[in-house]
Amino acid sequence: QVQLVESGGGLVQAGGSLRLSCAASGRTFSDSAMGWFRQAPGKKREFVAAISRSGGSTTYANSLKGRFTISRDNAKNTLYLQMNSLQPEDTAVYYCAARPATLSVSESEYAYWGQGTQVTVSS
Repeated sequence: QVQLVESGGGLVQAGGSLRLSCAASGRTFSDSAMGWFRQAPGKKREFVAAISRSGGSTTYANSLKGRFTISRDNAKNTLYLQMNSLQPEDTAVYYCAARPATLSVSESEYAYWGQGTQVTVSS
């Protein structure tokens, strides 16, 4: 079992930045690839970014490359998502997820999920 708790969401103006955190407990954090997903109002949840167990490999949704950066600190059992140049279309609930296996972009392959943190970007 892995318990995940996101934090760092909030209200920000367009062009601003936020850093999301996801604190993990339970199963050894470094055994799991991690991902960030988001769900905007009225839309399906979508992939944002993922990182391998060691942190050596990352992958991003094409539309977000260059603005978002995923990272992890295995010593602190924490996953991060640095979000820059935020736009109103980035408004969503952001979820972290864990997969005790290799990196994946597929939502269905993640076994553990946090409760989400709201990010709202005003224009």
